[in-house]
Amino acid sequence: MSALTDGAATRAGATEMVTVRAVHKVFGHGQDAVHVLKGVDLDVARGEVTVILGPSGSGKSTLLRCINELEEITGGSVVVGGDLMGYRKDDKGTLHRLHPKVVAKQRSRIGMVFQRFHLFPHMTALENIMEAPVQVRGLSKAAARKRAVELIDRVGLSDRTDHYPAQLSGGQQQRVAIARALAMDPELMLFDEPTSALDPELVGEVLSVMQDLARSGMTMIVVTHEIGFAREVADHVVFMDDGVIVESGPPGKVLDDPQERRTKDFLAHVL
Repeated sequence: MSALTDGAATRAGATEMVTVRAVHKVFGHGQDAVHVLKGVDLDVARGEVTVILGPSGSGKSTLLRCINELEEITGGSVVVGGDLMGYRKDDKGTLHRLHPKVVAKQRSRIGMVFQRFHLFPHMTALENIMEAPVQVRGLSKAAARKRAVELIDRVGLSDRTDHYPAQLSGGQQQRVAIARALAMDPELMLFDEPTSALDPELVGEVLSVMQDLARSGMTMIVVTHEIGFAREVADHVVFMDDGVIVESGPPGKVLDDPQERRTKDFLAHVL
C-alpha cells in the first residue's frame, strides 16, 4: 500500500487539469477490507474529454468519487487545477487532512452528474438549478435565476422551467441535473454513467448535451458504456478492470486496436 503523497503536485503541468498518482482506495478493515483502486495513475489536460470504460466493479465510479473528494483516498494523491485535493503540506513536507469546509470549497469547483438525478422533488427545474449558487456561493436570487434561465435553455428545456421533476422524463431530469452542475461554473465535469438509468430512446438527448459541452471546451471525465460517444467525443479512452488501468490512449487505438486481452474481451462483449 502506498502512503499518501503529494508527488502529483510537482508533476502536474500547467496544461493539466487532473493529475492522479498511485491512488489506492480500500473500503473496510482487516479481513473485510476491499481493495477497490490499486495504484491508479491518470492525467487529464484542460479542455480534454476522457472516457473511462470497464466492467461493473472495476473501480470506475470510485475513481470519480476520489477525484472530487466524495471518497477519501487511502493512498496516493489527486491534484485538480493545481490544488492537492483534501490535504495540505506543511513546511516539513507532511500532509495534513483539510477541514471539511475547505474540502467542500475544493469540491465546489467540480461538477458531478450521477446515474440517478438527485433533483429536489419539491422544487421546479429552475429552482433546482438556482439552489446551489444561492446557498453555496451566496449569489442573489435574481443573479442565480438569470444564470439558471441561460443554462436551462442551453440544455434545451426552456419550455420546462416551471415543471417539477415528477413532470419530467428521465432524460429531461438528467439534463436539468447537468444544468444544475454547470450553475456552479465548474472547472471540471465528472459524469458517472449518466445515461445508464435512462430508457434507450432518451439516451441521445443527454449525450447531445454532453457533446455540446465537449465542443465548448469543458474538461470532462465520463464513465460510460456508450462506445459510440467514446469514439466520437473522447480525446482519451481509459479501460479499467479490477482496480487498475489496463489500457489507455486515443479512442481509435483503444477501441479499434486494443492491445490487452482484457480490453479485447470487454469490447467484444459490449459491442
